Amino acid sequence: METIVNSRIKQVLKGDQNAYGEIVELYKDKIFQLCYRMLGNRHEAEDVAQEAFIRAYINIHGFNQSKKFSSWIYRIATNLCIDRIRKKKPDYFLDAEVPGTEGLTMYSQIASDTDMPEDQLARLELQEVVQREISNLPEKYRAVIVLKYIEELSLNEISEILDLPLGTVKTRMHRGRENLRQRLKNL
Repeated sequence: METIVNSRIKQVLKGDQNAYGEIVELYKDKIFQLCYRMLGNRHEAEDVAQEAFIRAYINIHGFNQSKKFSSWIYRIATNLCIDRIRKKKPDYFLDAEVPGTEGLTMYSQIASDTDMPEDQLARLELQEVVQREISNLPEKYRAVIVLKYIEELSLNEISEILDLPLGTVKTRMHRGRENLRQRLKNL
């Protein structure tokens, strides 16, 4: 896939904007998922993912083609997510409890397209709790946890994306897991 991407990048550098559209198609879902896992909000994730592709396009001339494009775009998206988290003001989310109710969230107010089987309910609740706890991790731990366990990247790729030494990534991974384990120990 990297050879395809590198040939498209060469086309983009020659002025072919359609070639960049092909690159976006290859990576858009993965970048959105990364942003969503880090930010916990669909609309913000869409905005940040789009901004990541725009920044990559603007700076494509500075991309080192001996490196992996996927690592470069992941790094851009991760940095944008971290910036958004740092600047973020308190916001209202769909998983926030509805005032005056016991345990009802705003999700319960949205009409569902499909019926959820009752046996999946427990798993979904657990996923929400885990996602919420991941979102509450300090950003330096959140980034490595999301990249490793959600995006399933290797430690070397994470090191490259975050521009950190491998030892630092391993330390943050360990501390992030321990932090998450402590937060989830009562489940």
